[in-house]
Amino acid sequence: MTDTVHNILIIGSGPAGLTAAIYTARANLSPVVVEGMTPGGQLMITTDVENYPGFPEGVTGPELMELFHKQAERFGATFIADEITGIDVASRPFTVTVSDGTELRTKTLIIATGASAKWLNLESEKKLQGKGVSACATCDGFFFRDKDVVVVGGGDTAMEEATFLTRFARKVTLIHRRDALRASKYMQKKLLDNPKIEVAWNSVVTEVLHDGEWQKVTGVRLKDVKSGTERDLACDGLFLAIGHEPNTKVFRDLLSADEVGYLIGKAGTSETEIPGVFVAGDVRDHRYRQAVTAAGSGCMAAIDAERFLEAEGAH
Repeated sequence: MTDTVHNILIIGSGPAGLTAAIYTARANLSPVVVEGMTPGGQLMITTDVENYPGFPEGVTGPELMELFHKQAERFGATFIADEITGIDVASRPFTVTVSDGTELRTKTLIIATGASAKWLNLESEKKLQGKGVSACATCDGFFFRDKDVVVVGGGDTAMEEATFLTRFARKVTLIHRRDALRASKYMQKKLLDNPKIEVAWNSVVTEVLHDGEWQKVTGVRLKDVKSGTERDLACDGLFLAIGHEPNTKVFRDLLSADEVGYLIGKAGTSETEIPGVFVAGDVRDHRYRQAVTAAGSGCMAAIDAERFLEAEGAH
């Protein structure tokens, strides 16, 4: 264990974590960022981002995260390319262990580990992510104007995604593995009454079809779960709406979380029930899940942490 006690340790390097790093670095708090397994978060698999303010021509997800990283680094943030394997918040300073065994001690902790979309675990799906396969209609729906798309799912999120996509797409086909939807009655009615939406019941996607060069989606292969028969459905895009999983396993026995695993912060702040521990981004937000809202919550966590240290006379 090192004798150094950091002012602020940030776990996660998506929009929330990097925004927190920018703000705390500018406050001369010398933050340390543990980047995690996927530096940059989910935006690293997002090809084009056209709804982030300040980029009228759009920007790719990796480019945007590189700019965030450079800005944080410019102000003095330090980065550790590793993931955490253990955490002790029973007493301060808190202790965080990374995978190489190094133990880091810190006065405050900002958790910004995000949430990961659930996928179908198909090889074709992985290869076509960002090339017609997406887990965010709000992020990518614009690119499918006057095109045919499919949405996989049966809950409220799937209903919302499919309905949202009708603003752009010519036709939306909802793929559901059962013969009845899990969504609320209101959301079901809204979807089923929409003339641009069709439902493929008792069906699962077994393959994502492409143009032969893995550059774009051309369709999906569907299997009827009752008869076992397969058919190909032409489409230009595949949207997964089967849920997200917050990256909180290491924290769930230490901090309050909902039934899914999203961490619970105090209303209107980034504070948790443990003084000095703050949460930001998709790790607590299962509603919006946007880069801009994650960045905003990262700013909140940074300011809350700075004020916490000031109140203690530690800064």
